[in-house]
Amino acid sequence: MRICLMAAALLALPVLAACGSTDEEPAVTQAELSKSLQDKGLSNPALADCAAQVFLDSGMSQDGLRVMVSNAKSDDPAKLLGESDAAKVSAAQSKIAADCVRVGS
Repeated sequence: MRICLMAAALLALPVLAACGSTDEEPAVTQAELSKSLQDKGLSNPALADCAAQVFLDSGMSQDGLRVMVSNAKSDDPAKLLGESDAAKVSAAQSKIAADCVRVGS
């Protein structure tokens, strides 16, 4: 009887372990975000790097950062962001204007 219970537990272990794991996408990196900004028209690499770092430091969610990196065509990409991320983008844009524009010059 004990052997059957142990065998059942060993068979159930992989199934239970699979339930607990999540296949999360990897975190958006500064390099990915910078490349995306450059691909979307920000031609100065130093400015794109600085802006990408500001967006990462803003505390945006990974989902929000993925929206920024995606190539999805939308009339207004801000509509794809949650309210919290949209506010963080607005604050980040002000910081980019203040801190990064002189870097890109």
